[in-house]
Formats: sequence, C-alpha cells, structure tokens
Amino acid sequence: MGGHKYHFNPQTLCFEPKTKKRSKSVMLILGFLVFFVIVSIAFSTLFVSHFETPEVKSLRKENQQLLSQYNFLNSKLTQLETVLEELQVRDDNIYRVVLGKNPIPEDVRKAGFGGDNRYASLEQLSDAEIVLNTSKKIDEISKQAYIQAKSYEEVLNIALKKDREMACTPAIMPVANKDLDHTSSGWGMRIHPIYKVKMFHWGIDFVAPKGTKVYATGDGIVKETPSLRDGHGKHVVIDHGFGYSTLYAHLSGFNVKPGDKVKRGQVIGFIGSTGTSTAPHLHYEVNKDGRNVDPKHYFFKDLTPEQFAQLVARSSNNGQSFD
Repeated sequence: MGGHKYHFNPQTLCFEPKTKKRSKSVMLILGFLVFFVIVSIAFSTLFVSHFETPEVKSLRKENQQLLSQYNFLNSKLTQLETVLEELQVRDDNIYRVVLGKNPIPEDVRKAGFGGDNRYASLEQLSDAEIVLNTSKKIDEISKQAYIQAKSYEEVLNIALKKDREMACTPAIMPVANKDLDHTSSGWGMRIHPIYKVKMFHWGIDFVAPKGTKVYATGDGIVKETPSLRDGHGKHVVIDHGFGYSTLYAHLSGFNVKPGDKVKRGQVIGFIGSTGTSTAPHLHYEVNKDGRNVDPKHYFFKDLTPEQFAQLVARSSNNGQSFD
C-alpha cells in the first residue's frame, strides 16, 4: 500500500487511509481566521455606530440639517407656487380684462428651459431626487415670476396711461351749471344771428353774465389765446393730448397764456361777447382726432342723467345761435 497507513472503518466496512493531524490544524487555523474576520467586521460596525469620530459626527449632523433645510425650502416653494398661481389668475381675469388686454397664453407662462440637460450634474448626488425636484421647482418659479413681473409692468404702464388719458379727456361743463342763464344752442344746423342763414353750429353756446368764470374741461396745455379767429373773438384753445382739443370762444378776458399747463376745473378765462356774438355767452367746441364732435357727450363727470336730459332738450332747438 506504498507506505500509507490504513485503518478499518466498521461503519463502511472498508479500509480507509489515516489523515494526518496537520490537515486538522490547517482547518482549525482557517476557521479561526474566518471567525476573527467576522468579529472584526462586527466590532468595526459597532464602533462606527457608537464611537464615531468628531469629524464623522459633524458631517452626519450637517447632512441631516441640509436635508431638513431642503425639505423646508421645498415646502416654501410650494407655497410660493400657490401664491404665484393666484396672482396669474388675477392678472389674466381682472387686471387685463379691465384694461382691455388679452390674457397671457398658458404655454408662455409655463414655458420650460431649452438646450442640454441642465440638471445632469445633479443626478450623481446622493440625495439626487430631492435636489433635482427643488432645482426644477426653483427654475419654474423663477421663469413664471419673471413673466408675471413683466406682465405687471405692462399693466401698470397701461393703467397709468389710462389714468392720464382720463384726466385729459374733456369731461365737465366749461361753465358751472349754477352760473348758467340757459343753454341756447347746441350742435347742428342753426340760423346765424348776424348772417341770417342756416350754418352748421360746431359747438354749444352757454349763456351767462359777462365775467362768469370759464373752466378747462380736462388737463392739457394752452395752445393759443388770439384775439380774433373766424369771428370767435378772444378765445382759448387747449391741447389735451390723446387726440383731444377744446375751444372756448367770445371771452372777455384770459386767465392763462400760451404754453401754460392747466388742470381740469382750472379757471382759464371769463365769459364775454367778443367776435361775431350778439350777447354774452361761451361758445364751446370739442375736437377729437382733427374732427369736431358733439360736446354734449363730454359732460359725464358733471351732470346727473336728469340734468343731461335737460341740457340735450335745451340745446336741440333749431332756432338761432348766439354766434
């Protein structure tokens, strides 16, 4: 059997070679090493979890704080989104409607960012989902806030222009209602008091005593105050802008000069009978975009519906005008 030693195994009823003690020793050593490695790993894990270094503890705490801040910022961004959406609804359905502007299209408000993936560098972070969602939300809110700011800027400019236009539009009577003797003649064909022929009367005549105050009917700049023009005698022309101008004729005197800025309700002159006039009165005209228009439509800030109806009735006679 070549030097190998055998022994009889009663269980298998066979002769089996005897194993050396060295093999058993190797197995014992390997088992001990495996046990040592397992114990070392367990001990290291236990040590790290219960006996962290100050640096590790500080980093872990900082990470927890950052995560809390991310969550807090995310909740604030959600609130800002809600507020911004409410502002957009008001802008489209109230402010723009009142000012006659079309709403901003939804695809413009919600437009994204083109180009390459701007978030690629964030996808490798440990908390990538939180950081990505927050970054995207910030970008969306920033874009929408910019569009909303531009919209408000446009709306504000329109509102200021409208406000200025309303202040400049002729809107009151040039003679106080309490000072009037009566309104003798309105817009339309009338018999001229001197020429005795039918001529178109381009304004309204307000009859009042000589020296009665005459008021600017809207904000503007005094354009001219000549003494004679087509029989209007002493008169004032005010340029109101926005296509409007007004004429105040047959005055006895002026309270303004060319170039003066005037406000609605400011005294600009006094009733007289200069030019081709037969009695003290004010001839008043309104011009819009180079064409004369009926002045009675521009007293809306001064007269009640009843007073307006009376004015229309008095000025609609087809008799003789005062100029």
